[in-house]
Amino acid sequence: MAIKLIVGLGNPGQQYMFTRHNAGFWFVHHLAQQFNIDLSPDKKFHGVTGRGQIHGHDVRLLMPLTFMNKSGESVVPMINFYGIHNDELLIAHDELDIPAGSIKLKTDGGHGGHNGLRDITPHIGNDFHRLRVGIGHPGHKSKVSGHVLSKASPDEQIAIDSALTAAFEALPLLLGGDVEKARSQINGFKLPE
Repeated sequence: MAIKLIVGLGNPGQQYMFTRHNAGFWFVHHLAQQFNIDLSPDKKFHGVTGRGQIHGHDVRLLMPLTFMNKSGESVVPMINFYGIHNDELLIAHDELDIPAGSIKLKTDGGHGGHNGLRDITPHIGNDFHRLRVGIGHPGHKSKVSGHVLSKASPDEQIAIDSALTAAFEALPLLLGGDVEKARSQINGFKLPE
């Protein structure tokens, strides 16, 4: 199946815009810019939505405005309204368990402690595609909240942006339904030495 909905997870508001937790927002925002897709608030889905052509495929975009731990209140109604199946869904989100500059495409699996996924999976299950954008771990769980809600260092931001670019380059494969080839290309990305 081809991807029909791309969701970027994050927190709304200017104060969160450039924090690590908003890596999913960065991905969707860049897609919208690159493919001239207008994003506008949609009260029905508690988020910012858009629809357009990406590499010849009709794709909807969503950035929930519910705050991260209530992401399901935005994602689930949109999936249900448009009849989107899990294998047609890609959710982009920040990932503590991989370093900044790494990016992974994963299908299935648990929420891994990610509050956005934790709020979505009870309603739709686990068998959807996730684009895991590495932001690195601060070293101790007591530091996680401060880490995800702060800005990346300039070097980390460059690394994250490079990883996101690698994901954009694999999008034609992913949108066309060749998930395994897309996974191989994305998961094989390495920052230049």
